[in-house]
Amino acid sequence: MVVTSTAGRKGRNAKNAGKYTGRRAANSPVMRFLARAGLAARGVMYAVIGWIAVQIAFGHSSQRADRTGALHVLGGNRFGEVALWLLVSGFTGMALWRLSEAAYGSPGPDGQKASTRVAALGRAIIYGVIAYGVLKYALGIGGAQSSNRQSVDLTATAMSHPGGRVAVIIAGLALIGAGLYLAYSAWKKHFLKKLNTGQMRPRNRQVVTWLGRVGGIARGTVFATAGVFLVIAAVRAQPQEAKGVDSALRALALTPLGPWLLLAVAIGLIMFGAYSCCEARWRRV
Repeated sequence: MVVTSTAGRKGRNAKNAGKYTGRRAANSPVMRFLARAGLAARGVMYAVIGWIAVQIAFGHSSQRADRTGALHVLGGNRFGEVALWLLVSGFTGMALWRLSEAAYGSPGPDGQKASTRVAALGRAIIYGVIAYGVLKYALGIGGAQSSNRQSVDLTATAMSHPGGRVAVIIAGLALIGAGLYLAYSAWKKHFLKKLNTGQMRPRNRQVVTWLGRVGGIARGTVFATAGVFLVIAAVRAQPQEAKGVDSALRALALTPLGPWLLLAVAIGLIMFGAYSCCEARWRRV
């Protein structure tokens, strides 16, 4: 009995030691650097997408206002190859950081909740896919598929199965809900809880708050718009009605407000890109 108890105690100690080592790795300077590099990469991507959307609003660009278009823009300048590899590194860092949060939790009172860790795992998968797509583009072995094509293909595939239309409607409603939540959260300035605001000067805090608020609302608007078209596609049984980021943005120009709504959201996306770069500086990681 003593032997069993001792063995069990040793097993628990080894398990606790493993968890401690894992948490130390998750909180290491290397992981913090990867997290900040990932946030900066996300900021660059959103800023470029927003800039393309601004040009579309003025009728000066036929480029896609999504990740594919952003990669074309970034890869087309004289420092394109360096920019692409920096994005690969950044998004890989973001995926690893989110994966560490899924495994060991994140800073803050809710960091150890199961829902928080599952959400982190989902983000890790998303950013891993993005990193892989950018890597393929940087290596010249395949261009990233446009968000519009991806949305139509995924919708068509889902609707080809029994109950697929219901699943697409649920996914669309979830996307609308996520967009509304992002906009509401930005309006209420919840993002400030994740920042080391005590390290900011008062003027810096005002600017970061402004960027995060307006940028977050713009980002939520794009998510919600894409969700609306996903629901429409399922209700009408027309997969081609599904829209990615590019088509969702262009659809804003067809509202009664015309290109001015698209311009406002585009500027908001640029602001979210700037906020994400500020987040890379001041976020708690």
